[in-house]
Amino acid sequence: MAQIKPRTLSGFMELLPARQVQFDRMVDILRKSYSLYGFTPLDTPAIEASEVLLAKGGGETEKQIYRFTKGDSDLSLRFDLTVPLAKYVALHQNELTFPFRRFQIGKVYRGERAQKGRYREFYQADIDVIGDGSLDITNEAEIPSIIYKTFTALGLKRFKIRVNNRKVLNGLFAVLGLEEQAGDVMRTIDKLEKIGPEKVKAILVDDFAVSPDTADTLLGLLAAPDPMAALEPFKGRNELFDLGVAELETVVKYMSAFGVPEDHFMVDLTIARGLDYYTGTVYETIMLDHPEVGSICSGGRYDNLAEYYTDKQLPGVGISIGLTRLFSVLEAQGYLNEEMNTAPADVLILPMTEDLSPAISFATTLREAGVRAQLHCEKKKFKQKLSYADKLSIPYAAFLGEDEIAQGKVTVKDLTTGEQQTVTPAEAAALIQAGLAARAVGTPIRDQD
Repeated sequence: MAQIKPRTLSGFMELLPARQVQFDRMVDILRKSYSLYGFTPLDTPAIEASEVLLAKGGGETEKQIYRFTKGDSDLSLRFDLTVPLAKYVALHQNELTFPFRRFQIGKVYRGERAQKGRYREFYQADIDVIGDGSLDITNEAEIPSIIYKTFTALGLKRFKIRVNNRKVLNGLFAVLGLEEQAGDVMRTIDKLEKIGPEKVKAILVDDFAVSPDTADTLLGLLAAPDPMAALEPFKGRNELFDLGVAELETVVKYMSAFGVPEDHFMVDLTIARGLDYYTGTVYETIMLDHPEVGSICSGGRYDNLAEYYTDKQLPGVGISIGLTRLFSVLEAQGYLNEEMNTAPADVLILPMTEDLSPAISFATTLREAGVRAQLHCEKKKFKQKLSYADKLSIPYAAFLGEDEIAQGKVTVKDLTTGEQQTVTPAEAAALIQAGLAARAVGTPIRDQD
């Protein structure tokens, strides 16, 4: 039989064991951070009926979706976690308690061209707060504190949360006479950071018939060093604009009370979030030392989550972290904490007698004490067994020979220092736990202050 060459498809991330431990540690921290704010975990199927996922229909989504048939069923893999959330809330609206706060960390699929930092299968980590008919602005002010708490818990220090409000932009467009081109102008200014003000102006003037003076006024305002002060002269000229500015002021006011330091957030009027989906506050988070990476967490306020599935008005606010992309960026830039213990066990137990019962009992004692223990019972030379522990970075080895068994003790060796002690099983558990605590090296990400 001809052998098939093993390969992983392009655009699919597959990690070696140590990296997988680091990735899973990040997921654990995200779960804990989200839970601190009263979010409940949610999981939805990876496969949905195509008509459900494509309710909004057309465009790039339909081109990128993985779609297939099974029998008479037209099925698709989910391409994000928001559409499945919309379906879920519409389906269970009479059983849920609102505001409904959920987090979801799961894989999504997009059939786009794979390239560096862009995957076809990747994890997203989302949170959303969904209201029943209305949703207070306080929720929009709380979101940045969750972003701050989450990235700080992961170990990232040098990042900034940029905040804006779509009502401000839409109201401003109305004041400047750009209502008809509002969508095009919004999507164009969202490219400011990538292509610069000169090219943005050229697109506005040449493609969307914006006068050069109006384009200059708009771009000047967007570049103002004090955005809130720059907005003052436009107040009182458009109701939507005034509402947006008031919401933005409220968000900024409450962010400090929610524990976000002033050096970790800023109002940035260039943040537009190209999707028409967003209607209020919008967020983007960048790494200060690597702005070229783009946003590592983004989202915003929307008016009606499930409009394609129900007549019930379900406004919400949410954010999403592209976790797979973030992990690959952190690895490439050297941010992953290489000193973190990624071993699959805390101690490798090496039985040295034919009767394995004492070694098995010792393993049970350690596990009951919360120490991760692995028995090595293979017919290998002693040196090979220690080499096995070294390759997996297991910090301790435990030996049970005839002398130890006769005394009711075990010899524990610290494989980093070479020190070893012969102690009781209970003392061994305490010794290993103390050593592990001393070895703790903090967060999965190691950032510079």
